[in-house]
Amino acid sequence: MNVTRGFTGRPRVRNEALPPGQYDAGDDWPVLSAEVTPDLTPAEWSFRVDGLVEEPRSWNWDEAHALPTSEYEGDIHCVTSWSKFGVRFAGVSLDAFLHVVRPHVSATHVVAYSHTGYTTNLPLADLTGGRAWIAWEYDGKPLAPEHGGPARLLVPHLYFWKSAKWIAGLRVLDHDEPGFWEQNGYHARGNPWEEQRYSGD
Repeated sequence: MNVTRGFTGRPRVRNEALPPGQYDAGDDWPVLSAEVTPDLTPAEWSFRVDGLVEEPRSWNWDEAHALPTSEYEGDIHCVTSWSKFGVRFAGVSLDAFLHVVRPHVSATHVVAYSHTGYTTNLPLADLTGGRAWIAWEYDGKPLAPEHGGPARLLVPHLYFWKSAKWIAGLRVLDHDEPGFWEQNGYHARGNPWEEQRYSGD
């Protein structure tokens, strides 16, 4: 695992906007990855949604950018205890992709997977209703590779390991199927406000 400053935590300062156990990272954005950062260009990037959907579909970079753009402005929270306020991402709401593929009525969960092979599981309900994005810009600039560029999943209301870097696709399921960190002791959902860090929390 590649780790930069931020993994070991810092002294906590009381802030009602912080979920329990978190600290404000300020201008820092610690880099934490389970894998080596890939050399992935926009021309090589693709995104696919399949599984329990009416019309499985893949998008290349240009096709994804042709969808209506959307932005997220708010906060993000990492399970390693840092939080970052007032971030700004741009990309496409996952609702736009899901509208095309039309998940089956029996669909309840997804496994998000990266171009590196990383996986994480999420309830489908956490990805709909304007709560999740495929993001390729941060603060008005292309998303840096170490932060998941050219594009990452963004699910800001959950701990950030759920926002898979270098996103390649979603497999829609009718059951929960643990991803990489969930198989290694992390919580199935990861709600920061309920401190759902580890299995059993």
